[in-house]
Amino acid sequence: MADRAEIRAFFDEPTNTVSYLVWDPTTKEGAVIDPVLDWDNRSGEADTAFADRILAAAEAEGVAIRYVLETHAHADHLTAAPYIKARTGAQIGIGEHIRDVQRIFRPVFDARDVKPDGGDFDLLFKDGERFPLGALTVEVMHLPGHTPADVAYRIGDDVFVGDTIFMHDYGTARADFPGGDARTLYRSIRRLLSLPPHTRLWMCHDYKAPGRSDYAWQSTVADQRAHNPHVKDGITEEEFVAFRTARDATLAAPLLLLPSIQVNIRAGRFPQAEANGVRYLRVPVKAKRPEAVA
Repeated sequence: MADRAEIRAFFDEPTNTVSYLVWDPTTKEGAVIDPVLDWDNRSGEADTAFADRILAAAEAEGVAIRYVLETHAHADHLTAAPYIKARTGAQIGIGEHIRDVQRIFRPVFDARDVKPDGGDFDLLFKDGERFPLGALTVEVMHLPGHTPADVAYRIGDDVFVGDTIFMHDYGTARADFPGGDARTLYRSIRRLLSLPPHTRLWMCHDYKAPGRSDYAWQSTVADQRAHNPHVKDGITEEEFVAFRTARDATLAAPLLLLPSIQVNIRAGRFPQAEANGVRYLRVPVKAKRPEAVA
Protein backbone atom coordinates (compact mmCIF):
# COMPACT_ATOMS: atom_id res chain seq x y z
CA MET A 1 0.00 0.00 0.00
CA ALA A 2 1.31 3.46 -0.92
CA ASP A 3 1.88 5.81 2.00
CA ARG A 4 2.43 9.02 0.06
CA ALA A 5 0.60 10.61 -2.83
CA GLU A 6 2.22 11.72 -6.04
CA ILE A 7 1.70 15.48 -6.43
CA ARG A 8 1.96 17.73 -9.47
CA ALA A 9 1.45 21.48 -9.02
CA PHE A 10 0.18 23.86 -11.72
CA PHE A 11 0.58 27.60 -11.21
CA ASP A 12 -1.82 30.09 -12.78
CA GLU A 13 0.08 33.37 -12.72
CA PRO A 14 -2.86 35.65 -13.68
CA THR A 15 -4.65 34.66 -10.45
CA ASN A 16 -1.59 33.55 -8.41
CA THR A 17 -3.39 30.25 -7.86
CA VAL A 18 -1.89 26.79 -7.49
CA SER A 19 -3.96 23.79 -8.62
CA TYR A 20 -2.89 20.23 -7.89
CA LEU A 21 -3.09 16.86 -9.53
CA VAL A 22 -2.76 14.29 -6.75
CA TRP A 23 -2.79 10.55 -7.19
CA ASP A 24 -2.13 7.20 -5.60
CA PRO A 25 0.93 5.72 -7.37
CA THR A 26 -0.32 2.18 -6.74
CA THR A 27 -3.80 2.36 -8.25
CA LYS A 28 -3.39 5.55 -10.33
CA GLU A 29 -6.62 6.97 -8.92
CA GLY A 30 -6.38 10.73 -8.60
CA ALA A 31 -7.97 14.03 -7.71
CA VAL A 32 -7.66 17.59 -8.92
CA ILE A 33 -7.65 20.23 -6.19
CA ASP A 34 -8.79 23.83 -6.85
CA PRO A 35 -8.68 23.86 -10.69
CA VAL A 36 -8.73 27.25 -12.43
CA LEU A 37 -10.91 28.27 -15.37
CA ASP A 38 -9.24 30.79 -17.65
CA TRP A 39 -11.31 33.98 -17.50
CA ASP A 40 -10.86 37.28 -19.31
CA ASN A 41 -12.69 39.81 -17.18
CA ARG A 42 -12.50 42.47 -19.89
CA SER A 43 -14.28 40.41 -22.52
CA GLY A 44 -16.24 37.96 -20.38
CA GLU A 45 -14.58 35.08 -22.21
CA ALA A 46 -13.87 31.72 -20.59
CA ASP A 47 -11.37 29.10 -21.75
CA THR A 48 -9.99 25.80 -20.51
CA ALA A 49 -6.30 25.93 -21.48
CA PHE A 50 -5.13 25.75 -17.86
CA ALA A 51 -7.42 22.83 -16.99
CA ASP A 52 -6.36 21.07 -20.19
CA ARG A 53 -2.76 21.13 -18.94
CA ILE A 54 -3.87 19.22 -15.83
CA LEU A 55 -5.88 16.73 -17.88
CA ALA A 56 -2.94 16.18 -20.23
CA ALA A 57 -0.65 15.49 -17.27
CA ALA A 58 -3.15 13.01 -15.84
CA GLU A 59 -3.35 11.22 -19.18
CA ALA A 60 0.43 11.10 -19.48
CA GLU A 61 0.71 9.55 -16.00
CA GLY A 62 -2.17 7.15 -16.60
CA VAL A 63 -4.17 8.75 -13.78
CA ALA A 64 -7.94 8.31 -13.58
CA ILE A 65 -9.40 11.44 -11.97
CA ARG A 66 -12.10 10.45 -9.45
CA TYR A 67 -12.62 13.73 -7.64
CA VAL A 68 -12.43 17.47 -8.14
CA LEU A 69 -11.88 18.87 -4.65
CA GLU A 70 -12.55 22.51 -3.78
CA THR A 71 -11.08 23.94 -0.60
CA HIS A 72 -13.76 26.69 -0.58
CA ALA A 73 -15.76 28.97 -2.87
CA HIS A 74 -12.89 31.06 -4.17
CA ALA A 75 -13.17 34.82 -4.58
CA ASP A 76 -10.18 35.30 -6.86
CA HIS A 77 -10.66 32.79 -9.67
CA LEU A 78 -13.38 30.80 -11.36
CA THR A 79 -13.30 27.04 -10.97
CA ALA A 80 -12.92 24.61 -13.87
CA ALA A 81 -14.53 21.81 -11.85
CA PRO A 82 -17.51 21.20 -14.20
CA TYR A 83 -15.23 20.98 -17.21
CA ILE A 84 -13.03 18.37 -15.54
CA LYS A 85 -16.13 16.51 -14.39
CA ALA A 86 -17.48 16.48 -17.95
CA ARG A 87 -14.17 15.16 -19.31
CA THR A 88 -13.52 12.52 -16.64
CA GLY A 89 -16.74 11.71 -14.78
CA ALA A 90 -15.16 12.92 -11.53
CA GLN A 91 -17.31 13.99 -8.59
CA ILE A 92 -17.07 17.57 -7.31
CA GLY A 93 -16.57 17.84 -3.55
CA ILE A 94 -16.42 20.71 -1.06
CA GLY A 95 -16.95 21.23 2.68
CA GLU A 96 -20.56 21.01 3.86
CA HIS A 97 -20.50 24.60 5.10
CA ILE A 98 -20.71 25.78 1.49
CA ARG A 99 -24.41 25.95 2.39
CA ASP A 100 -23.61 28.89 4.68
CA VAL A 101 -21.74 30.69 1.90
CA GLN A 102 -24.61 30.08 -0.50
CA ARG A 103 -27.08 31.52 2.00
CA ILE A 104 -24.95 34.66 2.28
CA PHE A 105 -24.49 35.25 -1.44
CA ARG A 106 -27.70 33.92 -2.99
CA PRO A 107 -29.61 37.14 -2.16
CA VAL A 108 -26.63 39.36 -3.09
CA PHE A 109 -26.86 38.18 -6.71
CA ASP A 110 -30.53 37.15 -6.65
CA ALA A 111 -29.18 33.74 -7.61
CA ARG A 112 -32.45 31.87 -7.47
CA ASP A 113 -31.15 28.94 -9.51
CA VAL A 114 -28.55 27.96 -6.90
CA LYS A 115 -29.65 24.51 -5.88
CA PRO A 116 -30.83 24.18 -2.28
CA ASP A 117 -28.73 22.56 0.42
CA GLY A 118 -25.50 22.53 -1.60
CA GLY A 119 -27.05 20.46 -4.37
CA ASP A 120 -24.81 21.89 -7.10
CA PHE A 121 -21.98 19.81 -5.61
CA ASP A 122 -21.77 16.03 -5.72
CA LEU A 123 -20.12 15.60 -2.32
CA LEU A 124 -20.37 17.70 0.85
CA PHE A 125 -17.69 16.77 3.37
CA LYS A 126 -17.96 16.95 7.15
CA ASP A 127 -15.04 17.82 9.40
CA GLY A 128 -13.02 14.67 10.04
CA GLU A 129 -14.63 12.75 7.20
CA ARG A 130 -12.38 10.30 5.39
CA PHE A 131 -12.66 8.85 1.91
CA PRO A 132 -10.41 6.67 -0.24
CA LEU A 133 -8.23 7.82 -3.10
CA GLY A 134 -7.10 4.48 -4.41
CA ALA A 135 -5.07 2.92 -1.60
CA LEU A 136 -4.66 6.31 0.09
CA THR A 137 -7.02 8.00 2.56
CA VAL A 138 -8.08 11.64 2.34
CA GLU A 139 -9.07 13.32 5.60
CA VAL A 140 -11.11 16.53 5.57
CA MET A 141 -10.26 19.31 8.02
CA HIS A 142 -12.79 22.12 8.42
CA LEU A 143 -10.72 25.31 8.85
CA PRO A 144 -13.12 28.28 8.83
CA GLY A 145 -12.15 31.91 9.21
CA HIS A 146 -11.25 33.02 5.70
CA THR A 147 -14.77 31.89 4.81
CA PRO A 148 -17.18 29.72 6.82
CA ALA A 149 -16.64 26.81 4.47
CA ASP A 150 -12.86 26.45 4.13
CA VAL A 151 -11.48 22.94 4.35
CA ALA A 152 -8.07 21.36 3.92
CA TYR A 153 -7.45 17.90 2.50
CA ARG A 154 -4.92 15.78 4.35
CA ILE A 155 -3.35 12.76 2.67
CA GLY A 156 -0.80 11.24 5.01
CA ASP A 157 1.91 13.83 5.62
CA ASP A 158 0.61 16.18 2.90
CA VAL A 159 -2.08 18.81 3.52
CA PHE A 160 -3.65 20.99 0.84
CA VAL A 161 -4.53 24.05 2.88
CA GLY A 162 -6.53 26.26 0.53
CA ASP A 163 -6.49 29.92 1.55
CA THR A 164 -6.14 29.36 5.28
CA ILE A 165 -2.44 30.13 5.29
CA PHE A 166 0.19 31.25 2.78
CA MET A 167 3.93 30.62 2.53
CA HIS A 168 5.83 30.92 5.78
CA ASP A 169 7.60 34.07 4.55
CA TYR A 170 4.34 35.75 3.49
CA GLY A 171 1.55 35.31 6.05
CA THR A 172 -2.12 34.42 6.22
CA ALA A 173 -5.38 34.91 4.35
CA ARG A 174 -7.76 37.81 4.86
CA ALA A 175 -10.80 37.28 7.08
CA ASP A 176 -13.08 40.16 6.10
CA PHE A 177 -15.28 38.46 3.51
CA PRO A 178 -18.92 37.94 4.56
CA GLY A 179 -18.94 35.10 7.09
CA GLY A 180 -15.19 35.40 7.70
CA ASP A 181 -13.72 35.98 11.15
CA ALA A 182 -10.13 36.66 12.22
CA ARG A 183 -10.47 34.95 15.60
CA THR A 184 -11.87 31.83 13.97
CA LEU A 185 -9.08 31.91 11.39
CA TYR A 186 -6.41 32.04 14.11
CA ARG A 187 -7.89 28.99 15.81
CA SER A 188 -8.10 27.11 12.51
CA ILE A 189 -4.46 27.90 11.78
CA ARG A 190 -3.35 26.76 15.23
CA ARG A 191 -5.22 23.50 14.62
CA LEU A 192 -3.38 23.11 11.33
CA LEU A 193 -0.05 23.90 12.97
CA SER A 194 -0.65 21.29 15.67
CA LEU A 195 0.07 18.60 13.08
CA PRO A 196 3.53 16.94 13.19
CA PRO A 197 6.34 19.40 12.35
CA HIS A 198 7.40 17.52 9.20
CA THR A 199 3.91 17.71 7.68
CA ARG A 200 4.07 19.29 4.23
CA LEU A 201 1.63 22.13 3.58
CA TRP A 202 0.64 22.90 -0.01
CA MET A 203 -0.57 26.45 -0.67
CA CYS A 204 -3.42 27.53 -2.92
CA HIS A 205 -1.79 30.90 -3.69
CA ASP A 206 1.57 32.62 -3.74
CA TYR A 207 2.34 36.31 -4.20
CA LYS A 208 6.15 36.27 -3.76
CA ALA A 209 7.17 37.55 -0.34
CA PRO A 210 9.47 40.60 -0.41
CA GLY A 211 12.98 39.51 -1.31
CA ARG A 212 11.91 36.23 -2.91
CA SER A 213 12.33 36.05 -6.69
CA ASP A 214 10.45 32.84 -7.44
CA TYR A 215 6.95 31.61 -6.75
CA ALA A 216 6.67 28.88 -4.10
CA TRP A 217 3.83 26.80 -2.72
CA GLN A 218 5.20 24.12 -0.42
CA SER A 219 5.98 24.69 3.25
CA THR A 220 5.98 22.63 6.46
CA VAL A 221 4.36 22.96 9.84
CA ALA A 222 7.81 23.56 11.34
CA ASP A 223 8.54 26.33 8.82
CA GLN A 224 5.26 28.04 9.60
CA ARG A 225 5.63 27.85 13.34
CA ALA A 226 9.16 29.24 13.18
CA HIS A 227 8.84 31.93 10.52
CA ASN A 228 5.30 32.94 9.50
CA PRO A 229 5.14 36.66 10.38
CA HIS A 230 1.44 36.52 11.22
CA VAL A 231 1.11 33.30 13.23
CA LYS A 232 4.51 31.97 14.24
CA ASP A 233 4.86 30.59 17.74
CA GLY A 234 4.59 33.33 20.33
CA ILE A 235 1.97 35.42 18.51
CA THR A 236 -1.20 35.44 20.59
CA GLU A 237 -4.75 35.24 19.37
CA GLU A 238 -5.41 38.85 20.41
CA GLU A 239 -2.32 40.06 18.57
CA PHE A 240 -3.34 38.21 15.44
CA VAL A 241 -6.93 39.48 15.54
CA ALA A 242 -5.76 43.08 15.98
CA PHE A 243 -3.25 42.76 13.13
CA ARG A 244 -5.60 40.93 10.75
CA THR A 245 -8.49 43.32 11.38
CA ALA A 246 -6.35 46.39 10.75
CA ARG A 247 -4.71 44.93 7.65
CA ASP A 248 -7.94 43.68 6.12
CA ALA A 249 -9.43 47.17 6.41
CA THR A 250 -6.81 48.36 3.90
CA LEU A 251 -7.33 45.62 1.30
CA ALA A 252 -9.24 46.13 -1.93
CA ALA A 253 -11.74 43.56 -3.16
CA PRO A 254 -10.18 40.86 -5.36
CA LEU A 255 -10.37 41.70 -9.06
CA LEU A 256 -12.50 38.65 -9.88
CA LEU A 257 -14.63 38.69 -6.74
CA LEU A 258 -18.00 39.25 -8.42
CA PRO A 259 -17.73 36.68 -11.24
CA SER A 260 -15.92 34.16 -9.06
CA ILE A 261 -18.45 34.03 -6.24
CA GLN A 262 -21.42 33.77 -8.59
CA VAL A 263 -19.88 30.85 -10.46
CA ASN A 264 -18.18 29.07 -7.58
CA ILE A 265 -21.22 28.86 -5.28
CA ARG A 266 -22.83 26.96 -8.19
CA ALA A 267 -19.89 24.49 -8.24
CA GLY A 268 -18.57 26.22 -11.37
CA ARG A 269 -21.87 26.33 -13.21
CA PHE A 270 -22.65 29.63 -14.91
CA PRO A 271 -26.13 31.16 -14.49
CA GLN A 272 -28.77 29.86 -16.85
CA ALA A 273 -28.94 31.42 -20.29
CA GLU A 274 -31.51 34.14 -20.91
CA ALA A 275 -34.09 34.03 -23.71
CA ASN A 276 -31.47 35.25 -26.18
CA GLY A 277 -29.25 32.25 -25.41
CA VAL A 278 -26.60 34.31 -23.61
CA ARG A 279 -25.46 33.71 -20.02
CA TYR A 280 -24.94 36.78 -17.84
CA LEU A 281 -23.15 37.48 -14.58
CA ARG A 282 -24.52 40.21 -12.35
CA VAL A 283 -22.87 43.28 -10.87
CA PRO A 284 -24.73 44.62 -7.83
CA VAL A 285 -24.72 48.41 -8.06
CA LYS A 286 -23.80 50.46 -4.99
CA ALA A 287 -23.67 54.23 -4.69
CA LYS A 288 -22.24 56.56 -2.06
CA ARG A 289 -24.74 59.15 -3.28
CA PRO A 290 -28.21 58.00 -4.47
CA GLU A 291 -28.24 60.50 -7.32
CA ALA A 292 -25.17 58.78 -8.79
CA VAL A 293 -27.36 55.96 -10.04
CA ALA A 294 -30.55 57.91 -10.69
